[in-house]
Amino acid sequence: MSNALDKETLQQASPKLAEITHNLLFGDIWQRDILTPRERSLITLACLAALGREKQLGWHMRFAAENGLSRSELSEVFTHLAFYAGWPAAVTALHYLPESDLPKEESPCR
Repeated sequence: MSNALDKETLQQASPKLAEITHNLLFGDIWQRDILTPRERSLITLACLAALGREKQLGWHMRFAAENGLSRSELSEVFTHLAFYAGWPAAVTALHYLPESDLPKEESPCR
């Protein structure tokens, strides 16, 4: 598989992982009120970039926009991250930065 999986293709590839993702990750973890969805998006993007999980970055950048993060804030996250995860990780992540702020729409995994 060359593209990142979305809800439908994840369901086709691994029904159980899709179920766990929907019920546990997005149905429980992302819903806890100690951290906001915006904060969770910041953490997730930093981890994905630092670990080189670039196939997940595009989807999570769109999700971060739905959670209230602007393009300029996302850019700043990766500028900051360059000093902790390295320039290559930050530059790779910036490749997935949307051209402009994205309109907010319902997430396909929720």
